[in-house]
Amino acid sequence: MARHCAWWTLFFYMKAYFIRRFLLVIPTLLGITLMVFTVSRFAPGGPYEQALQAAAAGASEGGGKSSGDGKSDTLSEDQKESLEEQFGLDKPLLIGYLQWLGLKPKEDLISKKEYGGESIDDEVDTNSEVRFVLKGSDRLVSAKIIRQDGSAELESFKYLDGDGGDPASDGWEIRIESPQDRKERWSRREKRPANECPKVYDFRAVAYQNRFSGVLQGDFGESNVYGEPVWDLILQRIPIALYFGILSTIIIYGTCIPLGIFKAINHRSIFDNLSSVLIFIGYAIPGYALGAVLVVFLGARMGWFPIFGLVSENFSELSVWDQIKDLAHHTVLPLVCYVISGFAFLTMMMKNNLMDNLSADYVRTAMSKGVTFRKAVIGHAFRNSFIPIATGLGHLVSLFVGGSMLIENVFDIQGFGLLQFQAVSANDTEVIMGTLTISAFLMLIGNILSDFIVALVDPRIKFN
Repeated sequence: MARHCAWWTLFFYMKAYFIRRFLLVIPTLLGITLMVFTVSRFAPGGPYEQALQAAAAGASEGGGKSSGDGKSDTLSEDQKESLEEQFGLDKPLLIGYLQWLGLKPKEDLISKKEYGGESIDDEVDTNSEVRFVLKGSDRLVSAKIIRQDGSAELESFKYLDGDGGDPASDGWEIRIESPQDRKERWSRREKRPANECPKVYDFRAVAYQNRFSGVLQGDFGESNVYGEPVWDLILQRIPIALYFGILSTIIIYGTCIPLGIFKAINHRSIFDNLSSVLIFIGYAIPGYALGAVLVVFLGARMGWFPIFGLVSENFSELSVWDQIKDLAHHTVLPLVCYVISGFAFLTMMMKNNLMDNLSADYVRTAMSKGVTFRKAVIGHAFRNSFIPIATGLGHLVSLFVGGSMLIENVFDIQGFGLLQFQAVSANDTEVIMGTLTISAFLMLIGNILSDFIVALVDPRIKFN
């Protein structure tokens, strides 16, 4: 009861610090995502370029022409604009980022129609009208403008079928794009000055519906590779990351801390020397490299363990007990790779910290006053030795869902780490942004939890 009250007292005095830390999570997360969003927007080989290359490849196989830069000449400008709108490249960078966040609406069901006829440079008033069908509703509308001195103003926007009426009452909005607006869009797409545009544009009516759909609405977009919502892909992979994260954490902390204590107490014994050799060998071997060796020798050659996947193909047909055995059989090799480096690091940290504290004056003073060696180790030295380890406990939150992209790639385990690896390899922008947002958020929360855990372990620390 007293310790419980002490924790609440500690939190009360430090609550201002933690409130500030939680408030800083939002601007920090915005900064991280904006930086990556900017890089992904300008990095070559994005989804828009991939779609153009696919069209160019299709044109080459079909005997069509493709330009020297790999872009297909068979794609019309309307098709290119549709691709830009599909991948969110039709808006400036900041507006596109706000749309991804869900703070600014996206334009949906975009319908376009170009005006024609009179010259846009006429000095007199000119009325122009276009008729087109709205996407999604299949209703015929009319958009009439008044031209004057090279500009245009919308005069009317109405239904022409059914009982007529106002499309705005159904959520439709319309804007008029000028020839200069269209040249600037061509310039952004082709990365050339607008005055080099070879096309002669007219005014164009663009009808659309606004839709808020972003991170704040729980929508991370749709994967360009898988064709599925990013959030669904993440939810499918998180249970696997949690499975390995929890298992590896239990094994590492449940084994390394007692082992480190035993090695510190029995320093320079035969057990300490032999275990140190094995630990340093394990620390020197990367987990993914060990995984490749285990797959080749214990999997492919010896046939003792499966070489890929987390379950067998007939897993759903097995009984509950056989499913448990099958899952455990597939778990052994990747779990060894997960724990190998962390096992060595944590053991030696626990040993070295405890040895430093056992040689400190306060431990010798306690023992000179009659405190037993066991109580001096557990009651005095261990708590201070655990403080450096406690600083990393908060980061277990990100470990639980982060996984290891290299280990999962070696064993072909469809976890969160492999999803990140595949997204980066295929330049799947939406998945990259979705997984990065979750990973960055958990990392920031983990930092705060680490501070809180350290404050609980070491009452001398005061956060102001």
